[in-house]
Amino acid sequence: MGIVNGLAWTETGGEVLHIEALLTKGNGNLILTGQLGDVMKESARAALSLARSDGKNYGIKELPGAGYDIHIHVPAGAVPKDGPSAGVTMFSALVSLFSGNRYAAMWP
Repeated sequence: MGIVNGLAWTETGGEVLHIEALLTKGNGNLILTGQLGDVMKESARAALSLARSDGKNYGIKELPGAGYDIHIHVPAGAVPKDGPSAGVTMFSALVSLFSGNRYAAMWP
């Protein structure tokens, strides 16, 4: 599991945003949960593409094959979330997952 803490903007100032990435047996799907908006879903797909294309530069030795699903979850599912800035935190969670570095911290 890759776990990363980032920061999220809110109307009341902001809060810590937790992002978790998990690898499970499956069909090669990207699963996104946590009531994410379209822009945030697009950021997750872009983060996965970057990890796949440039992973060796980030300590990723081997990426999972087609027999695995990648699940990115942003807790607090009752709270809608959207925006592109979480993409760097999602990318960090994926690098954490694929490199075996279980916990990582991301500061804006």
